[in-house]
Amino acid sequence: MKFSLDIRFIAFFTAVFLLSSINSVLAHPKDKDRWNNKYGNEIYLFGEKPIPFLVENFHLLPKGKVLDIAMGEGRNGVYLAKQGFDVLGLDISEKGLEKAHRLAKKNNVNIETQVVDLEDFELEPNTYDVILCTYYMQRDLYKKFQSALKLGGMIVVETYNVDYLKYARFNRKWALDTNELLDIFKDMRIIRYQDYDDGKEAYSSIIAQK
Repeated sequence: MKFSLDIRFIAFFTAVFLLSSINSVLAHPKDKDRWNNKYGNEIYLFGEKPIPFLVENFHLLPKGKVLDIAMGEGRNGVYLAKQGFDVLGLDISEKGLEKAHRLAKKNNVNIETQVVDLEDFELEPNTYDVILCTYYMQRDLYKKFQSALKLGGMIVVETYNVDYLKYARFNRKWALDTNELLDIFKDMRIIRYQDYDDGKEAYSSIIAQK
């Protein structure tokens, strides 16, 4: 009798474990599908032009290998490729990266891309000259940028801050706190920093050097 109960007990917890594992695995395809749906048309959701902060400051960046985190449709990575950088773009959406390649072809440059789930992705240490991340919030990943840079390498990060909540319905957890980028990258040399608010949108931008 006791043996039978033990078997049922083990079977029950095995089933619970497997179910929780399946739910964890299934969460990622949903994310992929959501972004593939967003990018699944000919129009570039965020346009083809790079963010102004990058255009204004690209000359400060060390030439070499760029990692474009959450590249999406490629507007920023393609711009850096046009300036002579060697660009690798990562994103969960193959549809977004297909559009990035089309944009690169349109601009007569080459880029490399890789479909990855950034929540599970490990950055290689001392590998990149520039890490670029725009409008993608993953705080634990931000904290790994410094170790992934070569000595003298730089990060470029821009995304919405808390003031953006005045203008749009937006999940608070995806918005930067006041001066949060300065705190995250406090062990690096701050090259450029801005808080932007034009009455319609608000975001923070930083360039910092290892």
